[in-house]
Amino acid sequence: MPDNDLGADFFVRLRSDLLIIGDSILTDRHHASNGNYDPTDPQNQIGGIIPSFSLSGWLRHGMERVVQEHGATACHPGEANANFRKDEVYTRDLDAGYHPKGDCLDNDDSKGCVVLDLFGGFDDRPGKVMRRPIKFSPVRSSVDYTRGQAEGHYRRLNRNVVSRNDEDARQPLRNVEVDAVANLDGCWHLSFRETKPEFVALLAEAVDYLDAHQTDFMHQLGGARNFGGGIVDCELMNPLYQDHELRRVFDRSKGPTERMQAKDDEWADAYLPALQTALADRLEGSE
Repeated sequence: MPDNDLGADFFVRLRSDLLIIGDSILTDRHHASNGNYDPTDPQNQIGGIIPSFSLSGWLRHGMERVVQEHGATACHPGEANANFRKDEVYTRDLDAGYHPKGDCLDNDDSKGCVVLDLFGGFDDRPGKVMRRPIKFSPVRSSVDYTRGQAEGHYRRLNRNVVSRNDEDARQPLRNVEVDAVANLDGCWHLSFRETKPEFVALLAEAVDYLDAHQTDFMHQLGGARNFGGGIVDCELMNPLYQDHELRRVFDRSKGPTERMQAKDDEWADAYLPALQTALADRLEGSE
């Protein structure tokens, strides 16, 4: 791998027709509504923030799968000494390619497995990757992709369970409101507190894995999965790109330049194989 420093900041392009992230989408509607906000109005120009909690779990699951495909086990996200109400489920998790959280720490100086090293959360150990929220806007011209933002269109949807008998004529039995973002297209900004080759390789392989398994129930993002929610096209943006090249990717009137194509070849041929070798060495040492 060339000596060039890849830096700490990486961007994952996310494209999804529909995302439903529970009740955690934070909108700026109070700034734009003037007291007359109708969340179902198709003319709404409401933006907001998608918190990184569900995104982080989705990415971590992809990384865990990559680790397991290399023949190693990954840290379980739950504490080993927790009083699990479904202890048999936790046991089955361990049998499916996980080890109890923190079991990979041999001593106080140990960094643990690569998943624990990245995500932390055990014995006051901070993780090495910061997952930022995604700010979205329905106005494409206001989106700054170099800051991990996205184009997206917010609506509040109603889901009803209705009666089935003729006499009650589909009278609602239960109503649930959900916040949704449609036609999402943008960047998720990730920052490594310490940029290690194995971290970058694991990120690249996990994003490829999640893209290849985007319709698997376990690897969709958020809720409404049986209704097509959370199917995400994702790719790691070339870390060699400069800001203006990253913006060009999202300019629908322009294609990649010759310099961008050369950087794509350089990333695939010179950088990625060396990073993947570092990941394989790290995982081989953790078996």
